[in-house]
Amino acid sequence: MRRLMMFGIVAAAAFSAPCAAAETLTVASRPVADEKAVFATVESISVVPARGRIGGIVVQLNVREGDPVTSGQAIAAVGDEKLALQMKALDAQINALQAQSNQAQIDFTRIEGLVERGTLPRVKLDEARTALNVAENGLRARTAERAVVQQQLNEGQVLAPAGGRVLKKLVAVGSVVLPGDPIAMIAQQNFKLRLRVPEQHARFLKAGDKVRVDGAEFGEQISKSGTIDLVYPQIEDGRVIADATVENLGEYFVGDRLRVWISGGQRTALVIPSSYVTTRFGIDYVQIRQGDRTISAPVQRGRDRPSPELPNGLEILSGIRAGDQLVQP
Repeated sequence: MRRLMMFGIVAAAAFSAPCAAAETLTVASRPVADEKAVFATVESISVVPARGRIGGIVVQLNVREGDPVTSGQAIAAVGDEKLALQMKALDAQINALQAQSNQAQIDFTRIEGLVERGTLPRVKLDEARTALNVAENGLRARTAERAVVQQQLNEGQVLAPAGGRVLKKLVAVGSVVLPGDPIAMIAQQNFKLRLRVPEQHARFLKAGDKVRVDGAEFGEQISKSGTIDLVYPQIEDGRVIADATVENLGEYFVGDRLRVWISGGQRTALVIPSSYVTTRFGIDYVQIRQGDRTISAPVQRGRDRPSPELPNGLEILSGIRAGDQLVQP
């Protein structure tokens, strides 16, 4: 019993001591943002389809769901047998026209020599020149026609319209597609957070407001902050939709649900520098001056409230009140 009394005296001496010259702080309430937790989903800025430019059969598919793609990357190939047959026919016609053009050139050269020697009239030279021009123009026409078919064959390559991630394949190898049919859906890589805020908090929401995402949502220790870009003017199912930009969201699934803290107005709170709080055996204490003595009082700490005038601000939920004189330990 005597030992217990001695321990109480020592503990009281530890929690109460005469005032010494130390820096003091008068506790005052100040307005802070009243944060509310809402759910948000990770969504792409836009989801665009990669479409086939020609009709035919899908002969090659180079991507699957979740694969990253870059703008202009070939993700599939569409083949059309009719184009290959047209190419063969045009090649045969081009060979025939090439032979005709060569023969017309030979005839023109021979007739030109005969006309110069006076053996043939000049009208024959004009006829040979006309035949040569017709053969050469026919050859150029068929060559251009072949280039059109070749371009159609090249358009069988389905290209990604934007860089991002493949959300869904819409066809399989062997599928028949028409010109303009979607082959895959591509989500652009610049992801945003789409917030759904209850309408009672919507009046406090505006573009430029800060949002906070707990680090636990990302598997990290440090929280991430972002900015609201757009507040949609339509209420759906009692909720307002808003888009926010947060860095490094591209590593997560599209549609991933996260808990986000937004500003729901302002309230008053007791915020003091964190240097005035000491922790002993898991309990937080502050030194309060009462008259000519200083006592230690247990407090319940809230979350950090940094501000330009108080970079190390800490919210105190209970244990002190406005007007208390705190002594820095």
